Amino acid sequence: MFRHKLLIASLALCASAGPALAQRQMSPSGTSATQVLGKWSGDPDRRSYSEGKWVEIRYGRPILRGRTEIFGKGADYGKAVNAGAPVWRAGANETTRLKTDAALVIGGKRIEPGEYSLFVELKESGWTLIVSSQPYQRSYNEEEKVSTWGAYNYDKKYDIVRVPMTMVTPPVSVDQLTIGFADVTQNSGKISIAWEKTEAVAPFTASP
Repeated sequence: MFRHKLLIASLALCASAGPALAQRQMSPSGTSATQVLGKWSGDPDRRSYSEGKWVEIRYGRPILRGRTEIFGKGADYGKAVNAGAPVWRAGANETTRLKTDAALVIGGKRIEPGEYSLFVELKESGWTLIVSSQPYQRSYNEEEKVSTWGAYNYDKKYDIVRVPMTMVTPPVSVDQLTIGFADVTQNSGKISIAWEKTEAVAPFTASP
């Protein structure tokens, strides 16, 4: 009898927790990663990859949910996604973060291994990728005026590099913002940002 009551109580608890467990963020967090500078070894049937260094981007991934012309046009271009911030956070919610175990060269500027923030300056004529050393907030604090939350409090003085991105038109409409790595080789690649009918890429090279 006791076991029967315990089972019923457990099922009731799971049922009551179900809706809460099913809730998801409107813009789920995502991660994109690649490895560079490593090497393959071994015979074709048992190859292994070693000495690779990770490059990772963490960001919030908003979804179109039926919206169109997400970036706008003309004088209003970028204003909707910037949401009052001076630049775009290249995502949603928290500040987009780049973590690299390798030194990267972006736009002719060497970026040492470590963690940085990524922003994008949006213009209809083209995008500019920004790598920044500005401190960031892990959780939102309205009283904080120096560290960023998203792109709020963004200050240009922390910029390490600003590099024009190459604009691309995807063959399909990208429903969920996707940041990834493209054309990756042993020591180079491109950071790609795609959403709806717009994609922009910025090349990088890697060194130990």
